[in-house]
Amino acid sequence: QVQLVESGGGLVQAGGSLRLSCAASRSIFGSVMGWYRQAPGKQRELVAAIISGGSTNYADFVKGRFTISRDNAKNTVYLQMNSLKPEDTAVYYCNAKIPYGSNWSAYWGQGTQVTVSS
Repeated sequence: QVQLVESGGGLVQAGGSLRLSCAASRSIFGSVMGWYRQAPGKQRELVAAIISGGSTNYADFVKGRFTISRDNAKNTVYLQMNSLKPEDTAVYYCNAKIPYGSNWSAYWGQGTQVTVSS
């Protein structure tokens, strides 16, 4: 089992920045870490993901504005969000996909609210 705890959400004006953190209860080495978000009435969607070696993947709607990073030594993944827009308002969830031999297990954090005012 892995517990994921997100922090860093809050209320910010459009154009502002926030940095989300996700701390894991055990090593995330070898895992795929991701940030997802879910706005009211919408499905949860991928925002960004990062593999253990550092390669990243971003949703088109955040490219150039958000940056995902990880610190394996601290078992933590980050999401730096710049140039925030009202449409970025959502609950942001941390996700970990951890390999166990040939299988993978997925874990979710409890979510952190991000609200961007216009």
